[in-house]
Amino acid sequence: MPFNSLQYFLFLPSVLLLFHFTRDRWRWVVLLLGSLGFYAALGDPYLLAALATVTMTTYVLGIRIGGTRSPRGKTALLWIGIAINLLVLISMKILHSMTVTGNPSPSGIGRLDLFPATGSILAIGVSYYTIQAISYLVDIYLETGEAESHPGRFALYLSVFPKILQGPIERGRDLIPQLRSPYVFDYAGARVGMLRIAGGLFKKMVIADRLAQYVNPVYDNVHAYSGVVFIVATYLYALQIYYDFSGYTDIALGSARLFGIRLTENFRNPYTATSIADFWRRWHISFSRWILDYIFRPLQMKFRHGGTGGTAVALILTFLASGFWHGFGWGFVVWGLLHGLFLACSVYYKPHQRSIYQKLAVTAGWKSAIWQRFITFHLVCLAWIFFRANSITDAGYILTHMFTGTGKIARLLTSHERLEIWICVLSLGIMAFLYHLGNRRDKWDYLFSKPAAVRWCFYYATALYILMFGKYFSPQTFIYGKF
Repeated sequence: MPFNSLQYFLFLPSVLLLFHFTRDRWRWVVLLLGSLGFYAALGDPYLLAALATVTMTTYVLGIRIGGTRSPRGKTALLWIGIAINLLVLISMKILHSMTVTGNPSPSGIGRLDLFPATGSILAIGVSYYTIQAISYLVDIYLETGEAESHPGRFALYLSVFPKILQGPIERGRDLIPQLRSPYVFDYAGARVGMLRIAGGLFKKMVIADRLAQYVNPVYDNVHAYSGVVFIVATYLYALQIYYDFSGYTDIALGSARLFGIRLTENFRNPYTATSIADFWRRWHISFSRWILDYIFRPLQMKFRHGGTGGTAVALILTFLASGFWHGFGWGFVVWGLLHGLFLACSVYYKPHQRSIYQKLAVTAGWKSAIWQRFITFHLVCLAWIFFRANSITDAGYILTHMFTGTGKIARLLTSHERLEIWICVLSLGIMAFLYHLGNRRDKWDYLFSKPAAVRWCFYYATALYILMFGKYFSPQTFIYGKF
């Protein structure tokens, strides 16, 4: 039941109405059953089995860790919990990799490289709730969080439907207290939630799915193109994956807000980052915080005697793990390794940054910021090539033919109507305007301060634009739904 489907927009108000009119004591039951039904609608029994395994074992082990006084006993229980969750995650990834079809997916992920294609088993959502379960156990072990004694609310913490498929990855101490709190309908919050859902649909259906029409023909048939076409397609993919993933997140956060739940913000203008480290503070924020807290910092402590070299090694290993988390394709591994190397190099580069900028004559504030954003964006795009390409061979072909002649850019543009191009340009212009508006002042306060006639014109115009120029609630999968 994708967020961009008509089924979801029948499901969401149905669950919300039932939730609203149920007594507060039983609202968690409505939301849990709705969430399990939402997940079951994917139609793969392996998914429910994986979720049940993670939920039951993590709940029991969390109680045991919280109630055990022996440090050795707590450590053993923690490692058992981590091992079980990783076993579920890896098993589902392997099953998916062994059975995923060999054809590139419409979302732009393409096939994985390590296993042959034999059938179809989904692994959607597993990557998110397994590492969420691991962080829950680690927080109890470190006494930075408490074990949830109510099995139903704990199950809801892992499976609440707005976040189960693609996150955000929530910490127990942030989400569980909200699930305990009495529900009070908040008109202002619901209004913001609805607008966020509309914004997410705009990003996904009007921009990301339209950009896919230009990206997919190039990346799915690389030998038919050369030169500047690869550069343009890579830039467009950078926009596609951002608007696709941030669009999903907006719909997730907006849906949760209708139930009085505030999920973690996952994006903050990542392509304005001035370094790779800054990029990861802005991109998939809940995941980057997770790998920082639960992988990098323990590794950094382990290698602390190695000084700068130890930090660099910890960064490389952390982002290699990030690559494997995305999938067992070599492209994901290289993507993670590249980001690890970028960050490792920055550890050595940072002390010499000022002198390098002086030699390049970019020491002035605005020149320095432009230069940093330019370099960061292109390093990110370089890594996106491996992330998007259907194989390492295809990625290598793109890199070796990217600057061989001018290519035939017309082959990329004339395969679609000119109207499609102008719609995409207009839509990106609208998003740029909203970005500027959001920077000037809080965009919700700015909108809500306007007269009712202006607000409702904006609402109707947004809905009409999505219906006219969106991809008609077609089941175009979200890119990060594959991880």
